[in-house]
Amino acid sequence: MVSRPKENASESLTHVHTVGELVTLLGGHPSLKIGSPLETERHDIEDILRESLEHEKGAQSAHHELSDIVGGRSVLLAEYVREMISDEELRLDKETKMLRRPGDMAPYKG
Repeated sequence: MVSRPKENASESLTHVHTVGELVTLLGGHPSLKIGSPLETERHDIEDILRESLEHEKGAQSAHHELSDIVGGRSVLLAEYVREMISDEELRLDKETKMLRRPGDMAPYKG
């Protein structure tokens, strides 16, 4: 189970690097600020999975907003955002499968 959070963290670092490159490509300067930690002090595996699911839902929502903003302005950005949305959908599917009870076929509704 430890490998999953490490995999997510590694993927997040890759995304941060890519976004930084896109920001500079467009003439901007990426922020070096770090957000506050999301620690909830809950360590039960189901709680951790729910937190991860909520994080993925938030990321997916943010990517959809970004897709609306990018629109037809940049093919490069539009394709990057579409790829991120696709990745989020796959991660959401993995998270919901892990939260299903044995024998449940319906998606987890939290």
